[in-house]
Amino acid sequence: MAASAAAPRMPRRPLGQTGLEVSVLGFGASPLGGVFQAIDEDEGVAAVKEAFDLGINFFDTSPYYGDTKSETVLGRGLAQLLRDQIVVATKVGRYGANTFDFSAERVTAGIRDSLARLQLEYVDLIQCHDIEFTHLDQIVNETLPALLALKAQGLVRHIGITGLPLKIFRYVLDRVPAGTVDTALSYCHYTLNDRSLETLLPYLQDKGLGVINASVLSMGLLTHQGPPEWHPAPKPLKQAATAAAAAAAARGVSLPKLAIMEAVKDPAIATHLVGFCTRQQVRDNVAAVLQGLGVEPSPAAEAESAALAEVQRILEPVQGLTWSSGLPENN
Repeated sequence: MAASAAAPRMPRRPLGQTGLEVSVLGFGASPLGGVFQAIDEDEGVAAVKEAFDLGINFFDTSPYYGDTKSETVLGRGLAQLLRDQIVVATKVGRYGANTFDFSAERVTAGIRDSLARLQLEYVDLIQCHDIEFTHLDQIVNETLPALLALKAQGLVRHIGITGLPLKIFRYVLDRVPAGTVDTALSYCHYTLNDRSLETLLPYLQDKGLGVINASVLSMGLLTHQGPPEWHPAPKPLKQAATAAAAAAAARGVSLPKLAIMEAVKDPAIATHLVGFCTRQQVRDNVAAVLQGLGVEPSPAAEAESAALAEVQRILEPVQGLTWSSGLPENN
């Protein structure tokens, strides 16, 4: 595609000490599972190719998303791409809204199922999904050793942990040998309304981990349609987000674009995951990242600057306000 070839290259950053370089914008594949709305699978497959053409090389999914549908649709999309030019991540341990199994037996079987759906012989990154929903000693003593065994077999190349409460990362990383865990995926903690991940970044860097930031839009809070009904944010945070969206719209500015432009600036974070299921979503978000990094000028820079100042003022009283997730002991 001539248009894609002429497009500015999406910048890449090293993923910790893995030796991998990943695009600053990553392809979050949960929407391919129909998690947020029904999707056109063929359009989803086309979105994967569009993302690759525009410089995105990091693709993240989980068997939990859409009850394995996300992995299946993503697998169809990845089949179009050159394997040595992409970095693919999936997860183990979470299989439903309230279905968790971090046992060695289940994660070992689970990776083989995921590889079949993804149409791959190995994944670059396997991640323990939302570890706050189990006792963290199980992750340390059972799950991670099982994943190291899979790594020795060549089925996975690197290992990560994910979750919402920031304290879970220190607990696990302080109890495993250096090099056991390669990445940490944090979500909803590096956004316009919550920058608390900043306090953990020096620690993660000292441990040599690659940092992945997910839910840049706070699971739909920082959108104009608002979050889904089930969103766990406390009422004051939801109200502030609604006001922020209205303030941005009043200036003709996209709140999601502002959120993405601001998030991607910190070089300490390797990649930021945004969910896609259409080619247009890919194009819009690639443009937001390139403009946020100064690779391309924004045609609405003046309005965006004014809107950002207003949005930050509105969100300041609720900055860092969050919610609990998983077992009480992990919050």
